[in-house]
Amino acid sequence: MSGSSERVRAAEQARRAFERAGATGHLHVVDVDRGVDGVELEAGAPVAMASVFKLPLLVALFQQADAGALDLRERLTVTGDGAGLTGISQMHDPVEMSLRDLALAMMSVSDCTAADALYDRVGQPAVQEGLRRLGLASTTVEGCCRDMFAAIEQGTAAPAQTTPRDMTRLLSAIWTDAAASPEACATMRRLLQLQVWPHRLASGFPSDDVTVGGKTGTLPGIRNEVGVVEYPDGTRYAAAVFTVTADAPATLPEVDASIGTAARICIDALRA
Repeated sequence: MSGSSERVRAAEQARRAFERAGATGHLHVVDVDRGVDGVELEAGAPVAMASVFKLPLLVALFQQADAGALDLRERLTVTGDGAGLTGISQMHDPVEMSLRDLALAMMSVSDCTAADALYDRVGQPAVQEGLRRLGLASTTVEGCCRDMFAAIEQGTAAPAQTTPRDMTRLLSAIWTDAAASPEACATMRRLLQLQVWPHRLASGFPSDDVTVGGKTGTLPGIRNEVGVVEYPDGTRYAAAVFTVTADAPATLPEVDASIGTAARICIDALRA
């Protein structure tokens, strides 16, 4: 079977994995270093980012640090508002943290209070400029966590949208030191690899010698993850997987698992 046929077959298998889980899926998976002949399933379609928007926010933070516009050691006092489910969001008392530690909280446990504080410090124009600089024309970030929650309550459009193809391009830029300085990109890779959630992308790669770094995104009826899978032979694959379900229960374990299953199917096809 030719490589092209194998990729088409993998995309169809991924589609069926989503369907079995009761979801509609969009994905793009690509070899980071070759950057061609990826596996795609509606990869150019617009999708709601949910907390995946924290990835372009992270990039903008480090781009501004590279430019000397801010110091990552700068400290902010933040107060939990109960909106998020983890981290500072659930704390009773104000805490003082550096920008770089807020970034750690934002990426490792998807802390919404940390993300909102960084968004206010960095500013929406800088986030969008960072995306434009990297050629991500299909990605728009016009708000942070509090804006997402407000949009849900009001039934309005999500404040952050992208495409799976844009997100694999962003991930590839981080993993090839093109998104910011090499030192900044190395730090961003480390933060992504500290994410604590093993139930989506990482579930498809249980081997101890395979490293997964990613960022999840969750809203009612939406389960996403974008990340990079690194094999011991040095090959690296960027995967961006976005799913939508008609129902919106608090837990969707089958959909969570389908993200790892679909990514593994597609990466196996590329490795073949």
